Amino acid sequence: MSIKILALGNRYRQDDGVGPWIAEHLHKAGLAVLEVGDDLTRLVEGFAEADEAIVVEAVVSGHPAGTIHVLEVGKQPLPSVLERSSRRFPRTPTSLELVNDRFGVTRPEMGVSSHSFDLAEAIELARTLGSLPEYTVIYGIEGQRFGSGEELSPEVVRAAEAVIQIIMARSGHPGTSPQTADRP
Repeated sequence: MSIKILALGNRYRQDDGVGPWIAEHLHKAGLAVLEVGDDLTRLVEGFAEADEAIVVEAVVSGHPAGTIHVLEVGKQPLPSVLERSSRRFPRTPTSLELVNDRFGVTRPEMGVSSHSFDLAEAIELARTLGSLPEYTVIYGIEGQRFGSGEELSPEVVRAAEAVIQIIMARSGHPGTSPQTADRP
């Protein structure tokens, strides 16, 4: 079974760098991770030939910093409320906004994005091209700060460490038990 780990985000935009931060730590543990940055065409390409995909990224939905959002991609299209935060926060063009009606968060009016498409559209493009893995899960970590700099918020670091453990268990990394490797 082939699992691909894909990290989105800009390491130079504080909490938006949580994806690359996770990628760096997983690399040190011996896992292969594709750093997508903010180029979602690389995400679509990265799905190729994988049985499973794990995507990690910073999100903005109004929840407390460090909240971990888990979204399993099913056979149906993703809800259109999954947007790149650049449409809402022009100063944070590489973070994602993960809005989920279950949490009572409403979708604000969106402006024009400087990006060609959002995460939901990238996933649907991969599905159309036949490259979307049968099982795909998105781990979105709620960010707080998106200014210039490489330092993550303490809450984001704690959440990232938890997501790293989940990914290591899911991938069967040595030192994890099979019981902790269940989805997600």
